[in-house]
Amino acid sequence: MGERCGWVGLEPIYVDYHDTEWGVPEYDPRALWEKLILDGFQAGLSWITILKKRDNFRSAFAGFDPNAIAEWGPEDVDRLVQDPGIIRHRGKIEATIKNARAYQELHQTVGFDRFLWNYFDGVPLQNRFTQQSDVPAYTALSTQISKDLKAHGFTFCGPTIVYAFLEATGLVNDHLTTCDRHAECAAMARPI
Repeated sequence: MGERCGWVGLEPIYVDYHDTEWGVPEYDPRALWEKLILDGFQAGLSWITILKKRDNFRSAFAGFDPNAIAEWGPEDVDRLVQDPGIIRHRGKIEATIKNARAYQELHQTVGFDRFLWNYFDGVPLQNRFTQQSDVPAYTALSTQISKDLKAHGFTFCGPTIVYAFLEATGLVNDHLTTCDRHAECAAMARPI
């Protein structure tokens, strides 16, 4: 690979994430939900911390099956708070269960994937930033999506978390134009 986005660094797990996953348009509702939850867990931490624990998260959270997690209660929260393989933040764990229930309701009425992709008319937003310093931490659109998710019962989904989620799932292509992945991810876009 030629040039990469400036945030990548040298850690192999981060390089692989950038080169194969970050910014690839995601259309699967369960996978979208998983990424939103993981971005919520990242709040106040670095993404590489989450990446290194992602397999543990998947194991602890039933493969991020929102239908399974929606049935969980206080005893599951207590169990997860004791799990050293994940971020043991009670509020974020409780939010995951609450967000699973919110996901179920939203997915049954609109479809979680459609809810998100409708903000983009079903086609990823192709930004054309040339410098990392030009990439925003949040936008008016991520603020609106955050507000709308909260109206549907979601938590730990503020505008900055939502924007990072939109970038990660390819709803927004924020690979720098100098990065080989910008054109590759743009080519993967398809209308929903």
